[in-house]
Amino acid sequence: MSDELRGERVTLRPLREDDLPQLVELGRAPEIARWWPDIDEPYLRRKLERGTAFAIEEAGEIVGLAQWRENDAPDFRHAGIDLFLAPERHGRGLGRDAVRTLARWLVDERGHHRITIDPALANERAIRCYEAVGFRRVGVLRRYWHGPDGQWHDGLLLDLLADELD
Repeated sequence: MSDELRGERVTLRPLREDDLPQLVELGRAPEIARWWPDIDEPYLRRKLERGTAFAIEEAGEIVGLAQWRENDAPDFRHAGIDLFLAPERHGRGLGRDAVRTLARWLVDERGHHRITIDPALANERAIRCYEAVGFRRVGVLRRYWHGPDGQWHDGLLLDLLADELD
């Protein structure tokens, strides 16, 4: 994986083994677990082994996780991202900075022309963040994810083309 990625206020750095306990703890916060019920050590270890996740830091402190995936099929090549931030860091522009920084790296360094993200339709805070970076709504993914409440919930597919990234 890459070296550190520097945004305006956050740094994204490759996930390390010693990050896992802190990220598991962050994932237990109700504001995160509502949308990400599977943040446990096996899940994070898979991300670590695959090299597809960054710890998000602000001023040297871990404040979240950003992950990415790639579709390398030549006719469908694109990347997808997702992230979470510690609840006490919400509403401060860190999410926008992390999303923009990761998207810029995927475009500039990994050669992607399109980035997707698929939050829960009810996750209005996340959707506002992604739209502020330039993501556009593509459509509703009906009964897209199985929530911790045992019910199926709708998702929202958004995408961002490389030339739309500021």
